[in-house]
Amino acid sequence: MTQEDKQLLLEDLCPRLMYGVICTDFRHGDSRITEIDIIDETVYYNDFDEYVEIKYCRPYLRPMSSMTEEETKYKLSNFFKVIDTKIEGVGYIPTLNFTNALKYINWLNKNHFDYRGLIEKGLALEARKGMYKLNY
Repeated sequence: MTQEDKQLLLEDLCPRLMYGVICTDFRHGDSRITEIDIIDETVYYNDFDEYVEIKYCRPYLRPMSSMTEEETKYKLSNFFKVIDTKIEGVGYIPTLNFTNALKYINWLNKNHFDYRGLIEKGLALEARKGMYKLNY
């Protein structure tokens, strides 16, 4: 794993920590991580009472394509606003202001969506159906 990959994984995991992100380290199995040491680049698995190097940690995330119809409606009605300007050939475009963008990212983290493409990069695994209770 490159240093860039480690950094990306740490940046992604830190805001997810409070939402109970489940990870695997391929030795112990799956568990929620409860601490992240950004200096030593380790995560702590409370179930195993052990710090594990970030390079062995793979979070379970939901692909953006797994967003349900209900979640999509929630997303559009709570974060995106349609501007009055109509673009020819496209129609009205939903937009985000800065405050709503931050709320949207928090919602994505809370619901464990992979908006950074970590699954495709091999830095995360696709969450099994029902692994995370849908919270919104």
